[in-house]
Amino acid sequence: MQLYHHPFSLDSQKVRLALEEKGIDYTSYHVNPITGKNMDSSFFRMNPSARLPVFQNGGHIIFNTIEIILYIERIAMVSSGADGMTISSREVVEWMHKIQEWNPKFFTLSHVPAKYCLYISKFIRRVVIARMAESPDLAGAYHLKLREAHETEEKLKSPDVVKRSKEHLIRLLDEVETQLKETAYLAGEEFSLADVTFIPVLARLVLLDLGDEYISCRPKIAAYWNLVQQRPSYKKVIGKYFNGWRKHKTLIKTWCFVRIRSMLRKY
Repeated sequence: MQLYHHPFSLDSQKVRLALEEKGIDYTSYHVNPITGKNMDSSFFRMNPSARLPVFQNGGHIIFNTIEIILYIERIAMVSSGADGMTISSREVVEWMHKIQEWNPKFFTLSHVPAKYCLYISKFIRRVVIARMAESPDLAGAYHLKLREAHETEEKLKSPDVVKRSKEHLIRLLDEVETQLKETAYLAGEEFSLADVTFIPVLARLVLLDLGDEYISCRPKIAAYWNLVQQRPSYKKVIGKYFNGWRKHKTLIKTWCFVRIRSMLRKY
């Protein structure tokens, strides 16, 4: 089994948490979307949306995050002989879909300095153009990615787009806060795949230095956040890259790569 992912990708974090929690062995391939590696023709032919993560098991390839997580759960059940393991309840799956409905892209980009967003966007477009020249048979799909990049830039200029994303997030957090007043975890007293799907949302807020504004002011979520950070899966999937000084190391490494490739005009 192979997983194409990257630590920066929120959906990749969800899938990796599921893999770690279920104890599934897999081969890891890092595909950095900020440096445009998801636009390389080998990956692009497999997944023309260029989105992460991608899970491959033999000839079976899955792009949808929730479908990947539920597939992982089925693999774990088969591997264990289903001894002591049950399939996720409807409540768990409903929470997963509810969390997945929030798209973090515009919220995240709105909290990154505009000059950096523009710089990365221009770099990615140049990468796409370079890959299009190398693989003209994929020109149509690459043109769609260029259009998508342009549309993202335009939408970021709209206060309404960012406002809707923020309001959606707040509604989600408020609902989680209410639920955690009743149960220790999102779907009951046991850690579940619903929590696997939600943890990266909180990690993204902390990465953006928004923990005080969105987490600390909600006491139940704050206590929950402290609890889930102690899990080995969190430490391996997220903490390894973003806790403390590691956050700066992870981000600076990528930023230097983009700057150097831009200066050398090697896309």
